[in-house]
Amino acid sequence: MHGYLSSGKAFYHQLKYFGGDFQVFAPDLKGFGENSDMPYPYCLDDYILSVREYMYKNSIVKPHVVAHSFGARIVIKSASCDGELFDKIVLTGAAGLKPKPTLKKAIKRGVFKALKPFLGTERLSSFYSSDYRALSPVMQKSFIKIVNEHLDKYVHLIKNPTLLIFGENDRQTPPYMAKKILDEIDDCKLSFYKNAGHFCFLDCPLKFNLEVREFLLS
Repeated sequence: MHGYLSSGKAFYHQLKYFGGDFQVFAPDLKGFGENSDMPYPYCLDDYILSVREYMYKNSIVKPHVVAHSFGARIVIKSASCDGELFDKIVLTGAAGLKPKPTLKKAIKRGVFKALKPFLGTERLSSFYSSDYRALSPVMQKSFIKIVNEHLDKYVHLIKNPTLLIFGENDRQTPPYMAKKILDEIDDCKLSFYKNAGHFCFLDCPLKFNLEVREFLLS
């Protein structure tokens, strides 16, 4: 399952490689890739339902799952609520945990709240990331719903064998998030990749593929 502003094609290094041992599926999540039409702002539960529907339509029963960033949000909440939905889980650059507060973020949030009543949201667009500004209005509302749902309370409920792969240089989901997930899941292993950022499966595809294959087939 791919990350935000991405698609199933992001796993092009993995699709052919894992096709030798597994039947591989890499769907485009709602709002992305070839599945871009979003009828209303999806929350995380809507994405979970759509994944379940995709699995049903394609006769996918208890698969291993590899999830990146936003895709990991879906997997974390899904697996915490239904331990039989997936078999083994691989999370890379997993998003969903509440980030540590920083002074810079606190100041930016304070300035935004102070100016909003006077200037309005549109005139304060510079406070939003370029990725957010590029989204359609319905996707912007969906994005807000998703990032405001923190999954810390769900992680410890995951009982599936889990492999975490994070980049040491990941700024979007920093190493402390990986360590927190590791501490919460009983059957869990963590690997950090040097010279890799948020996209370990693209930065170090061969290393990633070999480690994931060994984990899934063990």
